[in-house]
Amino acid sequence: MVALGNLCAGHCFDSMPFLSAQDMGQAAKSARTIVISGVPDGVLNDDVMSDILVIHFQKAKNNGGDVEEVKYPTREKGVAYITFEDQEVVESVLQRNEHRLEDRRLPRYYPLKVTPFCENVFSSVTAVLDMSVFKDKFVLEDLIQELKMKSTALSFGSLQSNGHISVQGPFPTIKWLRDFLLLKAKSLSEDKNEASKSHQRPKKRLNKHRLTREVNNVVHDAEGEKQVVVLDTDIYHYIKCFFAKELLADSDVVISDITDGDVTTLHLQKGRNKPDTGQVLRVKEKIETQSIKLHNSLRKERINFERSTRDKKKYRLVCGSVKSRYPDVLVIPYDTHIDVIGSSSAVFEFTQEVNKKIQSLFQNR
Repeated sequence: MVALGNLCAGHCFDSMPFLSAQDMGQAAKSARTIVISGVPDGVLNDDVMSDILVIHFQKAKNNGGDVEEVKYPTREKGVAYITFEDQEVVESVLQRNEHRLEDRRLPRYYPLKVTPFCENVFSSVTAVLDMSVFKDKFVLEDLIQELKMKSTALSFGSLQSNGHISVQGPFPTIKWLRDFLLLKAKSLSEDKNEASKSHQRPKKRLNKHRLTREVNNVVHDAEGEKQVVVLDTDIYHYIKCFFAKELLADSDVVISDITDGDVTTLHLQKGRNKPDTGQVLRVKEKIETQSIKLHNSLRKERINFERSTRDKKKYRLVCGSVKSRYPDVLVIPYDTHIDVIGSSSAVFEFTQEVNKKIQSLFQNR
């Protein structure tokens, strides 16, 4: 659970890092951007291919509109980014069932996979915020209203009688919100400790909430003994699969994890071997640096068991047979679907191959 820290209505938002005009402008641009996978690589000059992409996505028959910017080539093979002048065009383009790139300069047509720019591992995560620890000091409804006004990228649910409220939005924004509020919680905790030096009382009410444990971690940060890292759960799965030895296997640092839906919190602390000063912090920074890189490069595609959940065994077998050709793709099976996580091009090609094999299996029944 992600817990809220101390909020002071009216003045505590001035330093919130995710509210800058630059961030808001970038978020608006992201909402007008699509990701195109399956662009034929090496067939034509890059500039010519960019022109062909612009022509395709400006045509009315493709539900397109005026293009503001095209990025091709990108770091991922066969992937391009197109930003439209109007956000409504994005919705229109995505509604088209099939995009086929055709041009007299191309040897044939090429099917394209078109997704929103924000549709990656961090597209939309949900966390539960616990504000009950502040109800004796603040009017919670007022604090929530302030958050809604300042954090336009987030969507808040209804405040429950127990002080819990769900929040949904881009993972980085939720993470920044959590970190900011935990610092506020630390400040509130220190104020309480200062006021009660002469007669320490057990904080029974606070101990009922996970916030206490997380605040303690923040308090110990200065000593380098404990650190907290908040990750998207899918990114954590990817790190465990491909970077465990590099990032999570430090014998001098003990790492425990708590997964709450879309968010996983890692707790890092000194091991028995007593690491040198700053070792825990360095491990934390390595994990955060890698998670940022993965956030910028990974995408997620979902393969639903469209016919029947009884066929999930066949889906899993097919994914297993295809997986050997895509070593950097992570396949996570669930009861109703399979999540595929990896680079844009790898995920696109992997899901295409799986879908073709699945269709062939059902046709041969």
